Amino acid sequence: MSSPPIRDLSDTALWVAIYRAQESERSDPLFRDPYARKLAGERGAQIAAAMPFAQEHAWSYTARTWLVDQCVEREMRAGADMVINLAAGLDTRPYRMDLPASLRWVEVDLPDMLSYKQEVLASDRPVCALERVPMDLRDVEDRRALFRRLGSEAKRVLVISEGLIIYFEDDGVAALASDLSAPASFRRWTTDLTSPSLLEMLQQQIGGELGKAGSPLKFAPREGPQFFVPYGWKPVEVSSLLHTAGKLKRLPSGMVMLATLPDPAGCQPDKPWGGVCVFENSATASKT
Repeated sequence: MSSPPIRDLSDTALWVAIYRAQESERSDPLFRDPYARKLAGERGAQIAAAMPFAQEHAWSYTARTWLVDQCVEREMRAGADMVINLAAGLDTRPYRMDLPASLRWVEVDLPDMLSYKQEVLASDRPVCALERVPMDLRDVEDRRALFRRLGSEAKRVLVISEGLIIYFEDDGVAALASDLSAPASFRRWTTDLTSPSLLEMLQQQIGGELGKAGSPLKFAPREGPQFFVPYGWKPVEVSSLLHTAGKLKRLPSGMVMLATLPDPAGCQPDKPWGGVCVFENSATASKT
């Protein structure tokens, strides 16, 4: 590639879509995303080819997607009537998953990302009601207004954030978590999380390219999932990407033994760990 592999944060969405496409094209896929390849486009394939470390760890993106899918399915059974996907990127769950037609799915991302997605998927139809909200989530007043509006329009909301908070400073994540816990209808939040040790490894392997694109990797709390408790979110499920990929038979042969070791569940900052956490709104939990 004559240009840098990653030009800006939006390029990461093209890149990650390639891994969803690769999983979907297997003979035994864990999920099917028939839109991923065309959304990723040639640019996404070029980025993936230029990031060999990430390609070697494509299993982690597969495990993350699968875990969030499982969370969505559980929340549908529990009666969720809205899903809010923060920094939705090129996610296609409202198109590819078996969701009730009555569900409201809200995607929030930067205007250019949502416009590109709308253009590529113009001939496709979501299975549920889909709303796209162009917004920079760093704009605190705008996001609070959005959360207030959506919170008043639903009874049970699942919030999703994949590949988002790792780009925030600690205080930025704390503020976002507090804003999300304010609406009582925001019942569950699922997000990926990284330990300080894994963050250091990622910074060495892919952090340089992300840093050059103005999107350095930052957030990896030493407290692990407990970081979110003071801001209104109680961890109810913590799943290791490594152990999940092991159970799903997606790990390279050289890493299979690692998945037999005890899972630190994000609570040991000096161990490389990445996972998906499901949090419950503490204010809501205390009333039920």
